[in-house]
Amino acid sequence: MLSLASTSHRVATSVQCQRGQAFKAFYATIRSLRQQPDFILSILRANPSVRDARGYLASFGPRPQKSKAEQKETSVEPVAETKTTPIIDAILDPVVRRTALVKVQAPFTDVQLESIARGMAYLEKLGLVSVMVVEVDNVRDTQEDRTAVIEEVMRVVSSLERQGSRARPVLGAVARLGPGPHESEDKHDFPPPEAHTIPSDLTPIRSALRAGEIPVIPPFALDSFCRSVRVDANDVIAALARGMAEAAVQDAAAGGIPSYARSGLPHLLVNMSSEYEHITDTFRGTWRHSHPTALANLSLARKCLAYMPPSSSAVMVSHRSPSSLIANLITNKPAVSSSLPHALLQGNRKLTPHTPTLLRRGLPIRVVRSVAEIDQAKMTHLLEKSFVRTLDERKFYGRLEKTLDFVIIAGDYAGAAIVTNEPSPQAPNPISYLDKFATYGLGHPFSVNPNGGKGGQGEGRDLVWRSRANNPVNKWYFERSSGHVRMGSWALFWCDAEKHLKIEQSRRGMAGLSYVEDWEKGRLAYWADVVEKIPSTWK
Repeated sequence: MLSLASTSHRVATSVQCQRGQAFKAFYATIRSLRQQPDFILSILRANPSVRDARGYLASFGPRPQKSKAEQKETSVEPVAETKTTPIIDAILDPVVRRTALVKVQAPFTDVQLESIARGMAYLEKLGLVSVMVVEVDNVRDTQEDRTAVIEEVMRVVSSLERQGSRARPVLGAVARLGPGPHESEDKHDFPPPEAHTIPSDLTPIRSALRAGEIPVIPPFALDSFCRSVRVDANDVIAALARGMAEAAVQDAAAGGIPSYARSGLPHLLVNMSSEYEHITDTFRGTWRHSHPTALANLSLARKCLAYMPPSSSAVMVSHRSPSSLIANLITNKPAVSSSLPHALLQGNRKLTPHTPTLLRRGLPIRVVRSVAEIDQAKMTHLLEKSFVRTLDERKFYGRLEKTLDFVIIAGDYAGAAIVTNEPSPQAPNPISYLDKFATYGLGHPFSVNPNGGKGGQGEGRDLVWRSRANNPVNKWYFERSSGHVRMGSWALFWCDAEKHLKIEQSRRGMAGLSYVEDWEKGRLAYWADVVEKIPSTWK
C-alpha cells in the first residue's frame, strides 16, 4: 500500500510540475505578445492555411526528442498523454533558428529605419535570424565615406536594439575579392560573384548568431594585399550566400520589381529559371529612375538562389511593408496569387507599388505544340499520379493528335497544362479548352496563365474548362475564373482573355450593375454544347 501511494504521489507531482511549467511558458509568451499588437495582427493577416501552418511548423517548430537515458531517469507510471494543437506546441517548444541574408539600402530616414528594424525583429520572433549587410548609395572608398558607412551600420544596430532585438556590428571584412578556390567547378549561366569567403571569414558572424545576436555588416572586403576596401554590397551578399547557403531576404527601398504585364505594379512571384531574361528585356527605361536597384537586386537574387537549396526563396520588399515579411515566412507564398489575371485583382487583393516580390529558383518552363514533342511515358505518369486515375493512353493521345493547341511543361514533367482547340459550328474560331492541368511532386504551387498571351504582352484568348461539381479544387477555380455555370454533374468555368478583362475592368470598375459585352452574347450556349460532349479519356 505504501509503495502504491508513493508511486501515485510521484505521478501526480510530475503531472502538476509539467502543467505548471507549460502554464508559465504559455503565460510568458502571451504577455510578451500583448506588448506587440502589430506583430499579432501581422500573423493574423497572413491567414495561413493548414498546409501553410504545417510547413512552417515543420521548419521552425520541431519538438526536441529526449535521449533514452533521460527517458529512464524521468520515467514514472504511464499517464494519459494530453493532446495539444500544433499552435500550442509551437508556443511551448523552443523553435529552430534559421538564418536569412538581408540587404538594406541606405540612407534611411528615422521612420524608414524603424520600420525595417521592426520587420527584422518580427522575423526573429518567428525563428528567422537576419544577417544584415548595409548598402549606402553614392559612397566611395575614402576614409570619410567609410566612416559614413559605419555610422549607418551603427544606426541600424541601435534601431534593432530599440525594437527589442540584440544586434552586433561586425565591422571587419567578411569577404575577399576575386574568385574562390573552387570557382572553376561551378557551372552557372551567369558571371560568378566578385567576392568569396573562406570558413575563418564567417567566424564573427557565426559567433553573433550563436549568441542570439543579429550581425550587421558594412560592405567591406579584403583585396589581394589584405587591405579592407569598400565594395558593392551585392558582392558581399553573394559571397555570404555561397559560403553560408542559407535563405535570402532582400529589403529594397523601392519595393518589388515592376512588371510590364501589371502596368508597372510589382511582380508577385518570379521563377528565375524561366522569367529572368524576359524581365530584364521588358524593363522600361523609366523604371531605371523609379526603381534604380531593381535589376541589380534581381541579378543578386539569382546568384544567391543558385548557391542555396532549391526550397530557398528571396523577397524584395519596401520598408513600408514590414508585416509582409511575416506573411511570406509563414505561408512561403506571394502576397496575392501570381496565377490570378491582373484585371481580377480587386478590393483587398489589389496590388500597390509596395507589394513585395517573391523570387524562387523555380523550374524551367517550355511550350510544345505537337504530340511528337511530348514524352508520353512521363506525361502519363504525371497525369495518373496527379489525378489518381488510370489514363486510356490510346484515346488520350489520339484525341490530342487532332485537337492539341499547346502544352506548357514545368521542369521534367513536374507540372503541365494541356490546351486544345475544340471546333464549334456556332463560333468563328475554335474554343480554347484547358483539357488537363496537373502537378505532382512540386514543393510549391505550379501556376500558369494560359490565356494571358506571351509574357503577359499578348491579347490572349478566352479559356474554358470543366470540373466535377464536387471537385475540392473548385475553390481555386472560382478565384481564377471570370465566371462559371452548372451543367448537371459538371461545372463549366471560363476566364476571359487579357484584352477582354482589361476592357471589362475599365468599363465596370465603378458600375453598380454588370451587363453583357458584345463578344459575350451567346457564347455560354455553344461553350456548354461543345464542352459537354468532350469524351473522357480515363479508364
